[in-house]
Amino acid sequence: MQGSDTALLEQIIKAIVDQPEKVIVERSVDEMGVLLRVRLDEKDAGALIGRDGSTIAAIRRIMKLVGVKSNARINIKLDVPPRGKQRGYEKPSSEDQSDNTGKQ
Repeated sequence: MQGSDTALLEQIIKAIVDQPEKVIVERSVDEMGVLLRVRLDEKDAGALIGRDGSTIAAIRRIMKLVGVKSNARINIKLDVPPRGKQRGYEKPSSEDQSDNTGKQ
């Protein structure tokens, strides 16, 4: 079962994302169970997470069933590179704010 859970998760994720060549699934085992760390392109994170997290929740339920079959607890962690500045928004500093009360 060691590689089949990784292969299954990788296959599911690659079918969803736009850049499947950037998907990497790493497997580690500790006292908490099996951790599957998923690395993918930042542009594909939204598609994988889905609206209100529904897509990743469904994937986690499937992997939980795979873990039950092999008597292991499987956890999935998404490792997405941080995005740059969010849509060009930059918080103004206090020096940038002027007194715009309409008084002249």
